Order: sequence, then C-alpha cells, then structure tokens
Amino acid sequence: MSQSTSEPAITPAVEVAKRKRFHFDNRYVAPLFITCILLVGHLSYGILESYERTVLAIVAALVTELLLGRIFYGKWLNLASAYITGISVGILVRSPAFWPYALCSVISIMSKYVLRVKGRHLWNPSNFGICVLLFLVPETVASLSIQWGNYIWPLLVIWILGSIIIWRARRFHISATYVVSFFALAFLRSYITGHPWQSEIAPITGPMYQLFVFFMITDPKTTVKSKKWQCVVVFCVALAEMLLRLNQVVYAPLYALFLVGPTAMLIEMWLESRRKPAVGNA
Repeated sequence: MSQSTSEPAITPAVEVAKRKRFHFDNRYVAPLFITCILLVGHLSYGILESYERTVLAIVAALVTELLLGRIFYGKWLNLASAYITGISVGILVRSPAFWPYALCSVISIMSKYVLRVKGRHLWNPSNFGICVLLFLVPETVASLSIQWGNYIWPLLVIWILGSIIIWRARRFHISATYVVSFFALAFLRSYITGHPWQSEIAPITGPMYQLFVFFMITDPKTTVKSKKWQCVVVFCVALAEMLLRLNQVVYAPLYALFLVGPTAMLIEMWLESRRKPAVGNA
C-alpha cells in the first residue's frame, strides 16, 4: 500500500489570521501622512516653531485622550486621532511661549468630550482649539502662514499622496469641492479687490491648507452624513472664507470652518429629529 500525504485544510479562521498578519490598519495612514507633511514642510521651509513645542503639543493631546477616554468610556482609546490633533496644533500654532501648545491640544481634545449634541461632537478638535486661542490671546498666539514658495515638487508630492489617501477614505469629493470652490472664489475676490489673481490663489500652496483640506474639512466625526450635502457644506465654508477675507480677517479658513461646520451639523440633527416622528406615525 502506498501512503498518501495530504496538507492540513486551511480553515477560515486561519485565512483571517493570515490576512490580519499582513494588513495595515487604515487608522494609521492619516498619522503617517500628516507626519510626512511635517517633515517635508519643516525640512524644506522650517515651518515648525521648534521640535520641543511640537512634541509638547502631541504629548498633551495623547495624554488628554488617554485620561478622558478612560474617564468617559472606561477604556484606553486608540490614539491615532489624538496624534493628528496634536501634530496639527504643533504645526499650525505659532507662539514664543510653550504653554499655548499644551493648552491648545488639551482644549482641542476636551471639545470632543464636552461639546456634544446627541452623542456627536460638533467641531473638528484642532480647528476648535486653534480658533479659541486665536480669539482669546491674539497677542500671544498666531497661526502658520507659510507658503511652499517657488518649489513645486513638495506641493505636488503632498497633494498626490493626500488625494490618494482621501480617495481611499471615500472623502475625496469633499476636498475636491473645496479646492474647486477656493479657486473659483479666488478669481472672484481678485475681480472685486483688484488684487492679482496669483496673490489670491497663493495661500492654498501653504502647509496650513494641506492640513485644512485633507484633515479638518474631511473629519468624518464632524461632517454631515449625506455626500451631496457634504459638498454643499464645504462650498459654504469656502464662501464664508471669501467673505471673511474680503473683510480682512487673517485666519479666514479656520474661522469659516468654525462657524459653518457646527451649524451644518446642528441643522442636520434638527432635520433628523423632525423626520423620526413622521416615520413612527407611518
């Protein structure tokens, strides 16, 4: 008799385990990308106030997320979102002091837990924290306003990588709508003010706008649910930004999102609350 040998059957559980072994968690794609923005921006143009201040902002965000997650939910939360908030604060905040970096990160993370309506927080965390400090202590805190200069390659690398990541996350339509709206309204601003159109378009080449376009306005937790209305809302953000710029508001995009984003969320919640009784009575 010949002895036959057979390989052990591969069970579904083994298949899943193998896939997980080589699967990269998508939650860490955005942190890696924002770190890429930081490195490219700082090595090319020195966008950071200092490494120490940026590290302080990141650590403050992570610690605050850990503590509040434990207090509110009784568990240690994944820190990918907190890292994005901390590094955004480290990049965008400009101050000679150290305390604004820590305070801004703490305020940003706390806003997710405190300023909630029907279980949803209304503001993008870093947008909220930065706007609060810009409004309350403008003599101490400013925001990054550096452009990429005449070098096109850093800009192309960041925008290509960002577009791919946002496409995978199914949020590309939000960023694309904002960029198209920004350009259209920039030409309108140029017509109204008489300024060269190049100067109106120039701000979008800065690292601040990379964070704004790829992270702030696309934040899944603070955008409306409908794809169509996401595009409408982000156009309204661009329109509000244009009106603020025409009134010489320096940090127009940050303030525009601060005002429009939560308003859209509250309107959506109100409309949902009106639909529910009708469904129940049907």
